[in-house]
Amino acid sequence: MRQWGPKQWSDMEAFEAFLDDGGMVEPADDMPEEYRTAVFRFIELHANSEYMGGLCERDWIPRAPGLDRKLGQLAKTQDEIGHAHLLYMVGADLGLKSREQMLEDLFAGRTKFHNVFHYATPTWADQVSIAFLVDAAALASQQAVFKDCSYGPYKRILRRIITEEGFHMRQGEEMLLCLAEGTPRQHDLFQEALGRWWLPALQLFGPPSRPNDVLLRWHIKSERNEVLRDRFVQKFAPMLTGYGFELPDPVARCEEGTGRWELDDIDWAPLLATFENKGPDSARRLQTASGAWHDTAWVRTALDTAAAREAAA
Repeated sequence: MRQWGPKQWSDMEAFEAFLDDGGMVEPADDMPEEYRTAVFRFIELHANSEYMGGLCERDWIPRAPGLDRKLGQLAKTQDEIGHAHLLYMVGADLGLKSREQMLEDLFAGRTKFHNVFHYATPTWADQVSIAFLVDAAALASQQAVFKDCSYGPYKRILRRIITEEGFHMRQGEEMLLCLAEGTPRQHDLFQEALGRWWLPALQLFGPPSRPNDVLLRWHIKSERNEVLRDRFVQKFAPMLTGYGFELPDPVARCEEGTGRWELDDIDWAPLLATFENKGPDSARRLQTASGAWHDTAWVRTALDTAAAREAAA
C-alpha cells in the first residue's frame, strides 16, 4: 500500500531495505542525516559544475565562428545556467544550505566542481571537444544516476537536464564532423584540442569507485566509475580513430580478436589537483564566477526590493 505523507524508518537497516526495494525519498521524509548529507553534497557538486560550465560556454559567445555558432553558444549557456539554478533549488530543499550559501562557498573555493571546468579553452576546437567529449561523459554519468536515483526531486529534475544535455552532445558531434571533414588546419586544430581534453574527459567519471561507496549503496548512483569510463572508451575511441584522429595518452588500443578497446594506465594527479581547486585554469575561472555574481548583485537587490514593496502594498 502506498504511504502518504512523510516517511519514517526505525533505523539505517530499515532505510536501506526501503532503498533496495526501489523506494523513493522526498524532502519532508525523516531520512538519516548521513543520507541527507551525501545527497546534498552530490547535488551541490552537480550544481556547481553546471554553473561553471555555463560560464565556460559564455566565454565563447562573442568568439564563436559565425552567427549560427554564436546562437548555439548562447542557447547552451542559458541551458547550463538554468540547470545550475534548478539543482541549487533542489539542494536547498534539503535544508543544509541556501542557494546563496552554496554560491558563496563555490566562489570562495570551499566546495568543488567537476575537473573539466578547471581547464582553459584557448581555441574553438577546445569548445568542440567539450561539446563532443565532455558533454557525452556528463550525459552518461547523469543517465546512470537517473536510472536508479533514490532521491525523488533530483531524479525528476534530471529528466529535463538529460534531455537538454542530449542536444548538447549532438551539437558537439555535428561540430566535430565539420572539423574532421574540413581543411587540414581544422583537422589539426581538433587533434591538438583532443590532446588537451581526452584525459580530463576520462577523469570526469572519477577514480575507481571504493568498495563500499555509499553513493552506490544508497542508490544515488547506479554504476561504478570504472564501468562508466570503460563504456565511454568503447564508444568514443573507435569514433575518434574512425574520423582520422590519434588518441593521446592514456592511449586506448583495440585488442585483436575481442574488438575491445583497452586503456593505458591513467595518471590521477591532474584530477587530484582539481579537487583542491589547483587545476591549470582554476583561479581564473573562480575569479570570473565570483566577479559575475558580485557585479550583478544590484539586479538581485532591485528584484528583492520590488517584491518587498509589492508584498507590503
